[in-house]
Amino acid sequence: MASDPSESDDTLPTQGRFTRFRKLAGLSAQISADVLKSGAKRLAGQEPEFLSKAAAEKLVSTLGELKGAAMKLGQAVSMDTELLSPEVRQVIARLQNEAPPMPWEVVARVLREELGDAPEALFREFEPRPLAAASLGQVHRAVLHDGREVAVKVQYPGIAETLTGDMDNLGLVVKTVSKASRLTDGTAYFQELREEMLLETDYLREAALCTSFARGATRLPDLKVPEVVTERTTRRVLTLELLRGRPLKDWVVSGPSAEERFRVARQLILAIYGPFFLSGELQADPHPGNFMVLEDGRLGVLDFGSIKRFSPRFVDANRRMFLHAVRLESMDVMGLSREVGFTSELPDAEAAPLIQEVLHIAGRPMRTTPYDYATCQIPRDMKLHFARNAARFLKIRPPAEAVMFFRSTGGLAQNLKLIGARGDFRGVFLEVASLL
Repeated sequence: MASDPSESDDTLPTQGRFTRFRKLAGLSAQISADVLKSGAKRLAGQEPEFLSKAAAEKLVSTLGELKGAAMKLGQAVSMDTELLSPEVRQVIARLQNEAPPMPWEVVARVLREELGDAPEALFREFEPRPLAAASLGQVHRAVLHDGREVAVKVQYPGIAETLTGDMDNLGLVVKTVSKASRLTDGTAYFQELREEMLLETDYLREAALCTSFARGATRLPDLKVPEVVTERTTRRVLTLELLRGRPLKDWVVSGPSAEERFRVARQLILAIYGPFFLSGELQADPHPGNFMVLEDGRLGVLDFGSIKRFSPRFVDANRRMFLHAVRLESMDVMGLSREVGFTSELPDAEAAPLIQEVLHIAGRPMRTTPYDYATCQIPRDMKLHFARNAARFLKIRPPAEAVMFFRSTGGLAQNLKLIGARGDFRGVFLEVASLL
């Protein structure tokens, strides 16, 4: 768990854009040196780590301090099973909910500003030490006056402005690269990501999304969505029912049995695809810190700020594509891709095999029984496919909303490989299809 929250207040993400940029530049230089050293060893015939444990510790320290978009980037990196060794990935995984916390006095001040009174008046009990400290806020265990246990998420002061600055810095990079490459304009996709991330700082919106997501998951009894405590929720404070269990990232390394691994992997697939196909809502930030294996055997969903609502057209076309795939039926790949919102500068005869191969790689668990996610090569093979055909893929453009869909399904694939379950996953995807 993170260090004592009363130690200092210099962990708050209030540095200016230039200061944050300077810290990131210094981190980049150190990691680049580490990667170059790794490359030299590889040329010498050795098999070094892509990133050393020392560099990973530096990454965690810097990004944990900066929080905001920088920390979210670190969370994404920690999920890549191909890029990092298990030991290094475990170090970086601390970014998922163990950032340096803000001091207790600051927490109390935010609660007073938002809810109008001191923590001891608002709650029967309120733990000063956070349960988790992440990119935009930290979570504390508390007890309401009626005895209900709750999790109270308190937003870091100034994080909305910090996140805006981070995204503006990244936006300049995206714009420069897009102009320099002359191959594709990534600004529309970045704008989609930027808008979604900035919306995460509104906890009233997150509360509404939590309630909506719970309605969409009513046909999925293996999922647990916490109830919102509206009288203790504002734009910067979110109070939810406290779920009891282990975060997925901790459960994975606890030595679960093969049966448990399959059970949780099945639940995770249902948690991503069920709400998307049933109500057009998707958990678009599926890192292992955002799910919890509960004491009663269900899977708890913890973060709703990144729930993405998709257009009916996008959901309907993806639903039909999924049903064709799981039923092993042929499909009009280009026709359905256009309905999803894709555009292409390539002739159909050239674009169709590229997209078909993407679907073929992603659909392996739907065709093979049993399927072993411990030896799954889907993320690796998908990267290789895009790398080998990069110039042509740049001429096939998905709709902007697809950015969050790919973020979610890519994260799901990484999580399933992390769990490493083996079993009848074709049956699981047929179970999803039976809901539609």
